[in-house]
Amino acid sequence: MGFDFGTAERVKKIDPGRTLARRPDDRLPYLGDEAVAGGPLLLDTCVYVDQMKGIAPDAVDRLMDIRIVNHSMVAIGELMFGLGQLREDDRRTPVVKAAVERLVRGMPEHRQLLPDADVMGRAAVLAGILARTQSYANDDKMKAWNDCILCLQAEKFGLTLLTANVAEFDILLQLRPQCRVLLYRSAAS
Repeated sequence: MGFDFGTAERVKKIDPGRTLARRPDDRLPYLGDEAVAGGPLLLDTCVYVDQMKGIAPDAVDRLMDIRIVNHSMVAIGELMFGLGQLREDDRRTPVVKAAVERLVRGMPEHRQLLPDADVMGRAAVLAGILARTQSYANDDKMKAWNDCILCLQAEKFGLTLLTANVAEFDILLQLRPQCRVLLYRSAAS
């Protein structure tokens, strides 16, 4: 499907016109201590990072063992961007590079999802709304676009997005309640 300006522009209908506040945890869809069977997942970049650091809760690993796991090229791109930021003279670089390479090479090609023009266009409008209403700094604007792409990509394919980015995805869920998101707390939270 090609880019449709009208479809993307209609995203503005959900513009709250004000800053949205983070909701209490008891109103959010958190992963409990037990993983349960269900639909397929799409992973946010933080899931990979938390697993590499060893700070993802055991329930995340168990969940990924019992559900089909999909990988967005947005998350893969963020991981590869991180590699590009590493300095070759940093002693940690070889370890991080090996971990990211092992992770990316382990992703089945048929589970790597590329966002299409529709998702990219609608996500850009949604990220613009968030940047304005939430007063995001410049660095946060691109991150918001990536989060919006992940959200809309999961929605389009009927996937549940797994993430530890509670504050960002709570706001997105207020605008797109139809998006399925499952939140967790990493050991670093």
